[in-house]
Order: sequence, then structure tokens, then C-alpha cells
Amino acid sequence: MTSMPSVPSKQRPAVVIVGASVRALAASATRADWAVYAADLFGDVDLTALACESRRVANYPSSLADAAATCPSGPWCYTGALENHPELIDSIAAVRPLAGNSGTTVRRVREAAILGPALQAAGLRFPETHAAPAGLPTDGSFLVKPRASAGGRGIRRWTVAEAATHRDREPAAAARVWQRFVAGVPLAAAYVIQAGSAVLLGVSRQLVGEVWCNARPFAYCGSIALPIEQLPGITVDQLARIGTLLAGSFGLMGVVGADLVMDSAGHITLIEVNPRPTASLELIERAHGSSIAGLHLAACGYAPTSPQATFVATPAHWSKAILFAPRDLASDDRLIASLDQMSAAWSGSDGWPALADIPQPGQTIESGSPFITIFARGESADDSHARLLDRTQAVQHFSLSQSSSAQDFPSKK
Repeated sequence: MTSMPSVPSKQRPAVVIVGASVRALAASATRADWAVYAADLFGDVDLTALACESRRVANYPSSLADAAATCPSGPWCYTGALENHPELIDSIAAVRPLAGNSGTTVRRVREAAILGPALQAAGLRFPETHAAPAGLPTDGSFLVKPRASAGGRGIRRWTVAEAATHRDREPAAAARVWQRFVAGVPLAAAYVIQAGSAVLLGVSRQLVGEVWCNARPFAYCGSIALPIEQLPGITVDQLARIGTLLAGSFGLMGVVGADLVMDSAGHITLIEVNPRPTASLELIERAHGSSIAGLHLAACGYAPTSPQATFVATPAHWSKAILFAPRDLASDDRLIASLDQMSAAWSGSDGWPALADIPQPGQTIESGSPFITIFARGESADDSHARLLDRTQAVQHFSLSQSSSAQDFPSKK
């Protein structure tokens, strides 16, 4: 697949990157002159091509510690959804320097009973959240969410039918929370935090549960970058205050994200904090030409090349979509070669790879699992979104017609 070259270096320092899917952060780290050693669930073609070594783990997340232990000395960082396993974060950090937030910090910022009051004390919004459903309406105005949430998976409306099902799963109740649904535009904000100070890197509109991505309800399936200068002033002010809170009261460091909802008046409600580099950050990197991984590592005290960020307005508006498999899809050499041709045609005009997270040949992508990531560049956010939709539909149509039989192929997930 088409890939961006890494920065030349005779002696690149090693960084270990682990998580559910690490391709985006690994690619960014190579552009900041790091030698990447990676482990995740997928081991995709483009990750294998850019990393010095990559490992696809069978037992997530426990196998990540074993994978990290075999890598050269150097710092390590994590991507989603390792924040759901703070004990593993601390376990790896006990034997390898962590470029990121500790398990203790993660627990605090991910706990609604701590985050909510802190936001409200600062005059910011957080949804009404409960540890149990007793007395809550079953009209869909509340959501039931896994405490160990990632990418919107497992979120459902709290309805009469869901409540009846829940009674049959009572022992699992402690693993969930009930949160009031907040209507509006789903956003993601990205910050870099260093020495108690937060800088807003960018904002994107989140694509959630889109049918054209074959995504389940509430599942994250992409992002559309939004110029900060085009946001309402009240929104930008609240975003700055959130960054100050995360840097000060919670002591976060490095590049982190926040999931938000913006109402029609520009007021935002913070839904949750992602205390690590997030999926939307590569859009910021494409627009500004700066290594997000470099910023993250530098903010955590590791800066071999001292990357400099220049966050200036550009005419390029980027978007991305995660296409989920509509049925079991088998990846073979023919399919990958054809996807490479499609990517090359689009990448030539974009200046960056148009397709990413390419499955290895011989794998089956199970129905409902992530298949491929698609990018588009436009003259405006709407133009970028329209091109993204066209490309996603083209990739899906082509893949369904070209994919081999899924029989006898191992699963990608």
C-alpha cells in the first residue's frame, strides 16, 4: 500500500506502541524519527510495512505485556482501548518507561463520579449518570453503557425491552453505567498537555452509527475535521476550560482526547475523556504536517528530534471513515492488489494514503468488524464528507464483488 516515508535517521530511538489498533500512532511516530515496535489485534499490512517489528496478539489485552517485554529498551505508549485496563498499564510501566498517563490517572479521569462533579464545579456540563437503573425512565432518554467502553460499542437505549433483558443479566450490572442521552452534534477535541498546560490541537465532528459504514448504533466510524476558527466563540471558550481542567485537576499529560456533544447554541457537554492519542488525530496531522506522536512523546519528556508543530489554517479539510464488514470478507492477494490500485489513484491527488488498516492476506474480516479506513480531502468540511461517502461506497462495492469466499480463512479479529 502507498505509505508516507519516515524521517531518515542513522540511529533512531525505539518506541513501543500497544493497543487494540496502533497503525495511526505508529505511522505518526515514524514521521518523528522513532523506530516503532508495535503490537495490536490486527497486524495490518501497512503497520507491518512501517514498523521495525509488529506483532498481532491473540489474547487481548494480556498478551500486550508479553509483546512489549520482547522489544528493545525505550519508552512505550498506548492507544485505545487500553484505558479500560489501568492495571495492565501500571504493570507494563513498572518495567518500561511510560510515555503517557498512569493507571491511577486513567482511573480518576474515567470515573464519572469524579469527572462529573469536577466539570460541574468548573461551570461545565456532564450528563446525569447513575451506577444503577433503579427509578430511571425506560423511554430511551437514558443510555446503558459498558464502564469499559471503547468506540461506542455496547451502548444501547434504556427501554422497557432492554430493562427486561437486563434483569436476566443482573450480575453484570456493576460493569455498566446509565447516562442521560444528550442530543446534538458529536464532537471530539484533541489536546496536547505538558507541565500542567493544555493546548487545543483540533476539533472534529464524529461519525457515529452511520449506515453507509455498516456501523452499529452509537459505534464510532470516522471523523470530519472542523476548523477551530469556524466554531462558535462560546464553544472555543468551553473547550479551553476543559483543557485547563484536564491539565490541572486531573494532571493528564501528552496528547489526549475528549468526546463531546454540542447543542444548537454552541454549548458543549463532555461525555468522556480518552487519556491517550485518539483516532481523529491523524486528520490534524494531515492538515498541519506535524507528527502527533512526536508531540505526545515530547510532552511526556521524550523528544529525540524536537518536532515543532505549526497549527495554521490550510485550505485542506480532511475526513476519515471506518468501513465495517457487511458480511464475512476474505482478504487475499488479489483483493489487496486491487485496493492498492484504488488507493494510489486517490492518494495521488490527496498527497497522503487514501486507504489504511489493510488486512493481511489469508485473513477473514468477520461481519461487523472493522475492515478498512478510508480518507478524503476537500475544499470544505462538506466537500470532504461528500468525497468520503463516495469513496467508502466505492470500496464497499468493489470489495463485496472481489472478496474471495471466507471459508477456511482465520479471523482478523
